[in-house]
Amino acid sequence: MNQPEQQRQHTETTVADSSDLFFNIINRFVGLFTSESTRATQNDPAKEYPFVAMDTRQVYVQLRFAQNHLGLTDDPDDATDRPALLDIGCGIGNVLLFAEQLGFEVYGIEKDHYPCSIAQRLFGADKVTQQDIWQYDRYGDFDVLYYFRPFSDREPQCRFEAMIEDRLKPGGILIANHKNSDDIDRDQRFTRLAPELPIWRKNTARP
Repeated sequence: MNQPEQQRQHTETTVADSSDLFFNIINRFVGLFTSESTRATQNDPAKEYPFVAMDTRQVYVQLRFAQNHLGLTDDPDDATDRPALLDIGCGIGNVLLFAEQLGFEVYGIEKDHYPCSIAQRLFGADKVTQQDIWQYDRYGDFDVLYYFRPFSDREPQCRFEAMIEDRLKPGGILIANHKNSDDIDRDQRFTRLAPELPIWRKNTARP
């Protein structure tokens, strides 16, 4: 093996090792605030989940896919208009941190006071608001809607999913983790963008 090839392999290995290191560090911080949020939750555990962080690597893969699909770059000086992403039930804002770095204009709503206060400290009260999912009326304003299953009971979860799919604007992207219903895959309004990822594009407002 020649020296340039050895250097290339060494660089790739170092980058991979660094990636694992950074994700592990992120997970430690997310885990800390997750534990605090669970203890301080004001949610009804019989119906709603307290803040539960999705696996950081999965978050990154999904948001990176959406970034590539929309033609975004990581360059903070890129003058291209940034698509607006709403994290529904954003918790402490961990998903928003990734999305912001990947070029999205980020917003979040969160009903539970403690995790919402953390996200507001990170992004400001103009970007993260303490809102009930059912009362929020701006879902149609965003280019990307993201959620990690907010309800522990199937009935409100399926009703929530249908509401979001109805209100997402045509052309919008839905990243929907731990869905209860697979009706969206038979809904002619939507196209699944990757078979292995829970990401859909809404093509039209009508079925």
